[in-house]
Amino acid sequence: MKKVPILEEALEEYLSSLYGKEVKVISLMEFRGDETGEELKGFGYGRPVLIEFACEGETERVVLHTMSPNIFGHERMSDRACGLLLDHANFNKLIRHVRSIDVGAFTEEGGLISLGKAGEFFLLTEYVPGRLYFRDLQRIASEGKLRGRDEDRVISLADYLAEIHAVKKEAPELYRRRIRDLLGHGEGIMGLTDSYPRDFALAPPGFLEEVEKKCIAWRWRIKDKAHRLSQVHGDFHPWNVLFREGTDFTLLDRSRGEWGEPGDDLTAMSINYLFFSLQAYGRLEGPFRRLFLLFWERYLELTGDEEVLTVVQPFYAWRGLVIASPIWYPKLPQEVRKRLFNFVKNVLDTEIFDVRNVNDLL
Repeated sequence: MKKVPILEEALEEYLSSLYGKEVKVISLMEFRGDETGEELKGFGYGRPVLIEFACEGETERVVLHTMSPNIFGHERMSDRACGLLLDHANFNKLIRHVRSIDVGAFTEEGGLISLGKAGEFFLLTEYVPGRLYFRDLQRIASEGKLRGRDEDRVISLADYLAEIHAVKKEAPELYRRRIRDLLGHGEGIMGLTDSYPRDFALAPPGFLEEVEKKCIAWRWRIKDKAHRLSQVHGDFHPWNVLFREGTDFTLLDRSRGEWGEPGDDLTAMSINYLFFSLQAYGRLEGPFRRLFLLFWERYLELTGDEEVLTVVQPFYAWRGLVIASPIWYPKLPQEVRKRLFNFVKNVLDTEIFDVRNVNDLL
């Protein structure tokens, strides 16, 4: 367990700010719930610390809790922050429960920051000019043909993924987590199936249950392929790509962590060539078939990752449920939805995804 020095001066400053009075720390002890251990000069994440301090002539005690990394959904720092924020929000709503006083964070220098009065967290980013890539796909659907830059842009996207996916990480528990989240996370497959109206005739509960069961079987098939854990974007679709002139682009909204399965990024982008083609032609055809094949073939040529064709099936099912959703796309023609649901069901029955015969799955 990593040991971090406790800076008493920083702790006193934090507590004084929190209580609005001058605080003097008396002792720091390891705390085991109903007893104290040895006096501490440093603490390990996940081990509570009993803090005894003096304030206006009175002696007070509080317990400082942290959370250590583990394989039960706490692999990332943001996971652990989420857990502690949830504790602070919920402890005081339950009778006979120990009360939460505050929630905060450590700085890299050992200081403490109070977050107890925070409302929603926010993200501030730079502004980047450009035009979202989905507008290219809309234009291709309208014109029925490719322009000179269209193939170049697809190649640039495939090249980019090949480059970032080349960065690997050895963390089997994290790969399993990402595959588990694909199914059970609120943004994943089960979150989507739960979002479908129960009276939606094209995807009734029995169909969605069947999809979930097939995806669980896929989880057991692929969850131990930890050698595939790679640097990923996590939401690599045309609404998150800003193009400028030629093939110059910037990405938006990286999601769900730094590491994951390359098939996630590949399916997120490529299913949109199918999506726009279905709306234009009722099948993968014409310019969109060209872009779909170019994207896949370029990536496979650069990476040699033929194994990805044996793991993309549940990722395609997930993305298919997104674009077929009556919530996300309420005006989608019924026939397009039917073909997308066929795709979801049939791709899950496919051992090796055949990039050249997608229409067989519709």
